[in-house]
Amino acid sequence: MPPKGKSPSTEVTAGDRTIRISNPDRIYFPARGETKLDLANYYLSVGDGIVRALRDRPTMLHRYPTGVTGEKVHQKRLPKGAPDWLETVNIHFPRWNRTADELCVTEIGSVIWAVQMSTVEFHPWNSRRFDVERPDEWRIDLDPMPEAGFDRVRRTAHVAHEVLDELGITGYPKTSGGSGLHIYVRIEPEWGFSDVRRAALAFAREVERRAPQDVTTTWWRKDRDPAKVFVDYNQNARDHTIAAAYSVRGNAEATVSTPIDWSELDDVDPRDCTIATVPARFAERGDLHSTIDDQAFGLDQLLEWANRDAREGADDPPEDD
Repeated sequence: MPPKGKSPSTEVTAGDRTIRISNPDRIYFPARGETKLDLANYYLSVGDGIVRALRDRPTMLHRYPTGVTGEKVHQKRLPKGAPDWLETVNIHFPRWNRTADELCVTEIGSVIWAVQMSTVEFHPWNSRRFDVERPDEWRIDLDPMPEAGFDRVRRTAHVAHEVLDELGITGYPKTSGGSGLHIYVRIEPEWGFSDVRRAALAFAREVERRAPQDVTTTWWRKDRDPAKVFVDYNQNARDHTIAAAYSVRGNAEATVSTPIDWSELDDVDPRDCTIATVPARFAERGDLHSTIDDQAFGLDQLLEWANRDAREGADDPPEDD
């Protein structure tokens, strides 16, 4: 029996750190049975991948102190008492005129510390702490409306891949851990959030032109066709985040936002990518996003498209949905 007033705990080795995990047997995924310690071990098993996805990015933590069926806490500010070896960046939020020191992962120990703090999901910015206001990642979020099946998401992804190829840009796809797909592109950090969003909207409109039966860029959700896929360009706006590659999602199935190869697009079932299956996949295939930092691309062509669309009378949607 642990001493009165103390919770049971265990220690795990995470790189050069030894992290204490309290309540390691607490069930985090009741429908499946995985525990807090299982979650920590999952992240250790994909350590290189999750660190690469998060490295030096301000990261919002989605915490579930009693497991995924309980309350979810969105944590931007690093709590008092956090270890002094954690790296952070101070972010200013103009809407509230407040600042927060957000976690910036630089090693697997940072990830496991966050798990100890009951984090399930990791949601990083698309910029890094060295220049927070200039993104180095363009995110293509294929978000199906309620009546759109995954086959329609697949078709949309193929069209997006076609457009990227014509632009000479390499995109890195992954499941969202939900019903959609994400495609990430490394870009030169030369543009602010507004320009990256404009470029993303121009790209989305081109995908819509080529697949109008499957795709929508309609801004207001209530006006969208419920059977189409929304190419969500607004995920490139400042302080908008989505689950990182290798992030577990806070759902009953413990799905994982999982990097895939383009050749897998027609066969992958996102429901098969879980906390239980991804470690073996990672051990066999490694990180399919391992080369994402090898080349960064420009947005000049896309911004030309954006200017063309503006000349032709296209609306510029507001940045808050």
